[in-house]
Amino acid sequence: MKTILNLMLVCLFSTMIFAQEKPVKIVFDVTSSDTKVHESAIRHIKLMSEAYPNSQFEMVMYSGAYKMVVKEESTVSEDMAALAKHKNVDFVVCQASLNYNNIEDSQLVIGVRSVPDGILEIINKQLLGWGYIKEAK
Repeated sequence: MKTILNLMLVCLFSTMIFAQEKPVKIVFDVTSSDTKVHESAIRHIKLMSEAYPNSQFEMVMYSGAYKMVVKEESTVSEDMAALAKHKNVDFVVCQASLNYNNIEDSQLVIGVRSVPDGILEIINKQLLGWGYIKEAK
């Protein structure tokens, strides 16, 4: 009886492990200027990218979140630069938001790339089947 119970538990846990291994693609939307939101968003993408190394994660920042990617102003620049080195994490910022705030590419955290339009980037990811998470307070 004990052997059967152990076998059933092994089968159950094996199924759970394989169920969690299915790769996902998630785009994170960050528009807030609140540094607590920035820190929370970085924590989320870090934990998820480590827990699901075969999945893809992209964080799109625009509007009030532009300071999140400016080296001298960001509270998460070190974590962001380290995470940008991971093959399954991408950080992008809206070029229109950078232009509006007079931010040059040289001011960006290393590993952050710009896209012409942050909202369109999110829409395109969703059209490709990516999941969506809005990071907000």
